[in-house]
Amino acid sequence: MPPTPTVLVLGVQAGSHRHGLHARPSEAQGLHSVLVHTLHNAMASGLPVLAVTRPELAEEAGRWVARRDVLVVDPPTEDADGTTTFLAAGVAARATADGWLMLPADMPMVGPALLLAVAGALQHHAVACASHRGHRGHPVGFGTELFSELVQLRGPGAARRLLIRYPSASISVDDPAVLGRH
Repeated sequence: MPPTPTVLVLGVQAGSHRHGLHARPSEAQGLHSVLVHTLHNAMASGLPVLAVTRPELAEEAGRWVARRDVLVVDPPTEDADGTTTFLAAGVAARATADGWLMLPADMPMVGPALLLAVAGALQHHAVACASHRGHRGHPVGFGTELFSELVQLRGPGAARRLLIRYPSASISVDDPAVLGRH
């Protein structure tokens, strides 16, 4: 049976725009927020999901996933965007998972098929990620062999430095949405 990594939906962006994307997780996109659309896609993959969110997004996330699948994190000020803190906290909270897929909550265009493709690549690689025209995007998957390094991530850029140290399997897609752009 193939491993089933946990999708960590990271609700880190309280008010900034990442990579030129102009939709915050709390913004409406049709009937639901961007966060809800991202959670729906993650759940549609059939993989376990953990919403790792700032306090202001926890209630909304808890309406769509079980409360036990919502982890509230308030990042320290030295982790400006919170990504490193949220990733480390999510991995620690799901320590027995078969790996972890990092998916920012402001990426509702990343669909279930891509999540499953990145998850599948973790069977043979420590790191896997979606890419568009040679540029690494999301989701980014981490295998269990990186657990001790992931839970110890600290400070801005720590996750990026980890990605530089380990070669990754690239899942090439013809969709700039994986880069955080529409």
